[in-house]
Amino acid sequence: MDGMKRGELAKRTGISTATIRYYEDQGILPAPKRGENGYRVYSEDYLVKIKFIRDTQSLGYSLKEIREALQMLGTDMVIEDLKSLVRNKIVEIEDKIQSLRTLQAMLSGLLETPETEISNYMSSFRNSNA
Repeated sequence: MDGMKRGELAKRTGISTATIRYYEDQGILPAPKRGENGYRVYSEDYLVKIKFIRDTQSLGYSLKEIREALQMLGTDMVIEDLKSLVRNKIVEIEDKIQSLRTLQAMLSGLLETPETEISNYMSSFRNSNA
């Protein structure tokens, strides 16, 4: 049976064997075939799948989202469905950016608070019995 063992797959992809095992346990990667000796045998397409996992993680996708995308890609998924997943991630990122801008504005506003108010606020945390 052609293919590679988990150690070779790990070496070729730059991830640990434990990570590969975790991906299998979580259903992110499908269980590989086994050779006559019982060893897991990984085909070349596992290299592509692991590259996909790493690339999508760097784009901000969660492992749950990646698992769902891989499951969809394993079916007769149409290109428009894949584009829809990307559009949804863009909207999520835009929402996150807006939330961060709001937080930034709030923090900047705190810096504009008069020092007497800040001092009074800070004193409320000090032990009054001291």
